Amino acid sequence: MKLPQRLLPTLNILAKVSLLFSLSLSVPIIVSWWHQDAGFWPLLDALVGLLIVSLLTIAFTHRFKREMRSRDGFVLVVGVWGLLPAVAAVPLLLYNPQTSFTDAYFETISALTTTGATVFTGLDHLPPSINLWRHLLNWLGGMGIIVLAVAILPLLGVGGMQLFKAETPGPIKDAKLTPRIRETARNLWLIYAGLTLLCTLLLKYVGGISWLDAVCHAFAALCLGGFSTHDASVGYFNSPVVEGILIVFMLLAATNFATHYFALSGRKLSAYLNDSEFKAMLLLIVGSTLACAGYLYWQQTYPDYLTALRHVAFNLVSLATDCGFASVDFAQWPILVPLAMLLLSCITACAGSTGGGIKMIRTIIQVREVSRQMSVLLHPQGIHPLRVNGQIIPNSVLFSVMGFVFIYFASIVILTFVLLLSGLDFMSSFSAIIACINNAGPGLGQVGPASNFGGLSDFQTWVCSFAMLLGRLEIFSVLILFTRVFWKS
Repeated sequence: MKLPQRLLPTLNILAKVSLLFSLSLSVPIIVSWWHQDAGFWPLLDALVGLLIVSLLTIAFTHRFKREMRSRDGFVLVVGVWGLLPAVAAVPLLLYNPQTSFTDAYFETISALTTTGATVFTGLDHLPPSINLWRHLLNWLGGMGIIVLAVAILPLLGVGGMQLFKAETPGPIKDAKLTPRIRETARNLWLIYAGLTLLCTLLLKYVGGISWLDAVCHAFAALCLGGFSTHDASVGYFNSPVVEGILIVFMLLAATNFATHYFALSGRKLSAYLNDSEFKAMLLLIVGSTLACAGYLYWQQTYPDYLTALRHVAFNLVSLATDCGFASVDFAQWPILVPLAMLLLSCITACAGSTGGGIKMIRTIIQVREVSRQMSVLLHPQGIHPLRVNGQIIPNSVLFSVMGFVFIYFASIVILTFVLLLSGLDFMSSFSAIIACINNAGPGLGQVGPASNFGGLSDFQTWVCSFAMLLGRLEIFSVLILFTRVFWKS
């Protein structure tokens, strides 16, 4: 079968996912109608156009429909995360024709990959519907549009496990919460939606902020997307209560959602206590927060330890979990602390969470492998299995982890040098790639929390967009499409 024809079955599924995606535009359209804001017609025009294109594509490719194969899943996932941001950018372009396609695409891929980096200013003055659209994209990207499609669209007629394994993060992807993959995806989404609702209510009634701010920041917290309705981000509220609520839900979002499922279904908190990954994440964040707050107090950045602790706790948790909220300009702190926070963004979030980076489970496996190799040197004749959560980790998983860590750091180095060659300074280049590939939001230097990515050139913006895609799909799902063996019959 010729290459274009081989892609038509995947295009049929992509069109159905696009059809599902188009329905999400109805939410900001209703909000726009209620508020009578300027986003109504751009959103409505985008909805009608997307419906027409999706339905025509489905009709054209219907006769090529077949059961998906493993390689089709990778093409579809990369297609969704690469093409849907272009579709989602249409309302932004129609609302403000002065916005370039590059900037609009960056904004929407940042939203869907839950990076939270933005090129927009004047967020406080955007129509409520446009702000909600940005955050809804954030929220949909959190658990993954593909997982949503598998959960509620059995009419796709595709192999759900191929999609689920291509989409979900982490080194161990074969464990299922329930025997049916569609039920697994639905359960994950129910937990995700339930936590979002709880966060919204707490922000509104305990934090005392508006409904729009509560909904948008709850969306951003649970997807670890970091978008805000204000240029000053969470610093706009200047509220320890709001910051405390968001800290709790950022930590919940950075936890493996399978752990939430087992805890809720069994009504036992022991699911968290028995999860080595969760305990390591919590210990690392608490220890780092206390140490960094002490360092800032010692450096006289803040007049007392409690003030330092408040600001460090929120901003460190936000960056470490790859959310991207900011309450102060932490780029002005002594450089040791912001760099430590960027390092934490690489390793802290758990697999199966909405966070990015290497993931804590891979970090644990690597650390325990180093310990095992030392034991082998001392006792070469002994048997030294590598265990996590009481289970022996097979060599296939270990090699997969080692390969991922290598390509992860290689990608950071290569993309950083690409930005350096484009004329960007080192700190901005390095931190921008770290922030984008970890889907963490703000960096340092020119892309720090007090500014945004709007000052980058078009080329630099596209490099950062590619880094977001690599990070969201854990690199291999993207790079495999550039190998010759993948396209062989």
